[in-house]
Amino acid sequence: MIEFNPIILNVVIGATILAITSSIVGVFAFLQKKTLVGDAISHAILPGVCLAFMLTNSKNPIYLFAGAFASGWFGSFLIEFISSKSRIKKDSSISIILSLFFGIGMTLLSYIQNHDYSDKSGLNHYLFGSITSITTSDIYLFTSVSLITLFVIYFLFKEFRLVSFDPEFSNSIGINIKVINRVLTSLTVVAIVLGIKAAGVVLMAGMIITPAAIARFWTNKLIIMLNVAVIVAMFSCFFGSYLSYISPTPTGPWIVIVMSFIAILSFFFAPKKGIVFRKIKQIQFRNKIIEENILKALYQIGEKANNFNMSLSIEDILIRRSFLLIELKSGLRRLTSQGYLEKNDQGYAFSPMGLQKGKRTTKLHRLWELYLTNYMKIAPDHVHDDAETIEHIITPELELKLEELLQYPVRDPHDSIIPYK
Repeated sequence: MIEFNPIILNVVIGATILAITSSIVGVFAFLQKKTLVGDAISHAILPGVCLAFMLTNSKNPIYLFAGAFASGWFGSFLIEFISSKSRIKKDSSISIILSLFFGIGMTLLSYIQNHDYSDKSGLNHYLFGSITSITTSDIYLFTSVSLITLFVIYFLFKEFRLVSFDPEFSNSIGINIKVINRVLTSLTVVAIVLGIKAAGVVLMAGMIITPAAIARFWTNKLIIMLNVAVIVAMFSCFFGSYLSYISPTPTGPWIVIVMSFIAILSFFFAPKKGIVFRKIKQIQFRNKIIEENILKALYQIGEKANNFNMSLSIEDILIRRSFLLIELKSGLRRLTSQGYLEKNDQGYAFSPMGLQKGKRTTKLHRLWELYLTNYMKIAPDHVHDDAETIEHIITPELELKLEELLQYPVRDPHDSIIPYK
């Protein structure tokens, strides 16, 4: 028969509760740009923990939770009060409160360690966290508070979503933004208080913000963002707790390290927003510009010679238009492999598909030149460079609108024929 280790069971349950609560609250805090406030609250909690212990001489989680919540909420109140009632900006008030409260907390913690308190051992876990120190009574408290927190989020989900994405519209339909913000601040305090024993006050802000930031790299949809944040937070809590257990070292730093590693991977490799993805898209777009410019140059040479079937050498193309030689050669190779050009002994010639693409690029260029001349009142000798840029991003829908707006013109401002299919 398999025996379960109660410590491991507490770790699993505690990590799950912490991950779900902190990541969900963190998504809304992140969307409302309250990340620095979360950092300040996590540091402001320490004095409340120490004072609650000094007053009760007990590490009862209810007492410590109450003290931490009161201290964290008071810190957030002071941030808003200072920034709204003085000329001190919010980022400065956050720094002031963060430093002040954390300094007071460290002083009180040192005082406790240097004086005769019977139950003071393990209190330093609130600095850097130790998830293995979570007891069964902690789990009961965590579960109760977490369920209340999640219920409030579920009940006010529509209001949180509207305030996060469109506060002006929220205000116009009667949502009290101040009340919603205060509720969110309270939930942020609760989420941080839940996690201080596992992750510590120093690093708990990372538990709130990092999963949300990672999720934002992967999606723009709120529901998916919440799910991704929860998955990231749970994985980081479990894996970080495991690394902490086998080290043995504090839990909080390991959890944050795992999250940061995932954040770095997302920063580079997330689709659409990752650096690598954006770099690939930039290269692809630059290649597209080169390829379309080559096809346009070939079309204009064929147009001038009244022969679109002739083969052209690299030198012939360079006479028509200036290219970097390496970009021209690589562009010709790509166009050949894509079936737009055919290579023979004399050089490169249009395929039927390539001729149509070259014709369309030329047409878009000349349509845009005519639009700038007719509607923007720009002189014909000043529209070429702008058209060189815009022709590569005109969609078929915009192309149709241009044709209709210009009434299917035959010639551009330079009296060149606008080719249609």
